[in-house]
Amino acid sequence: MPGNVFLPAYLTGLREGLEAALVVSILVGFLVKSDRRKQLPLVWSGVGVAVAISVGVVLALGYASEVLTGPGRELFEAITSVVAVVFVTWMIFWMRKAARSIAGHLRAKLSDAIQLGPIAVVVVAFLAVLREGVETAVIFMGIVQQSPTAWPVIGISTGILTAAALGFALYASMLRINLTKFFTWTGLLLILVAAGIFKYGVHDFQEAGVLPGLGTKAFDLTAVLDPTTWYASLLTGMFNITPEPTVLEVIAWCAYAVPVLIFFLLPARAKQPTAVAQPASPASTSVN
Repeated sequence: MPGNVFLPAYLTGLREGLEAALVVSILVGFLVKSDRRKQLPLVWSGVGVAVAISVGVVLALGYASEVLTGPGRELFEAITSVVAVVFVTWMIFWMRKAARSIAGHLRAKLSDAIQLGPIAVVVVAFLAVLREGVETAVIFMGIVQQSPTAWPVIGISTGILTAAALGFALYASMLRINLTKFFTWTGLLLILVAAGIFKYGVHDFQEAGVLPGLGTKAFDLTAVLDPTTWYASLLTGMFNITPEPTVLEVIAWCAYAVPVLIFFLLPARAKQPTAVAQPASPASTSVN
């Protein structure tokens, strides 16, 4: 089924794209509201350079994967998968922690950069968007390795375009989204996607001869999970759930998914009150 990798790629593009769109909206909104529109070209320059570098990362990783052959290629793809899992995990928990303060933080950084000069403004916009772009590139490659077709590209492109439209609608106050719920639900799905990428990485490590047990199957579900059916393709593409996984693959999937899901679902700890009262941070849904 060609669309089996469309959904995880779309989800990645939507989630990361919306984070980037919110960052850009906060920066642009701050300049517009503070009557500093002449700084806008500098912000867009930083954003453009960050996007170009992110695309370059995708092309470089794709080229490296094509050039390598045999165990070297399997090892490269395994390492890329592990790095993608690290990025997904960090991104999910970082957004959960920083969502309520990101707007104020970015405005303060940009205000300081304006005082320093135009290069500082470009750098602030560049670094703010580059993090999202590189994360997207590495996660995208982790998904592409499971199915090297055009569908991951279509999926992530559609997700990014959707995120851009949502970001503009939020900026223009044409749409209101409960971003807390959005990032919670997409976070849950991405944890399962990351578990599948990690399982795929372990499989590549086994094929490269780094880890043992390639021929040791944990179970055989082919009788109930026919690989040719659409739902089997969907489970494989989204979460890398396969009918005949190895023991080590199952251990890896559970060892990542179970504790990460538990930590993610635990209620966030309330901050301890400080001696001096601080003003409340802006809501995460405010981008202006």
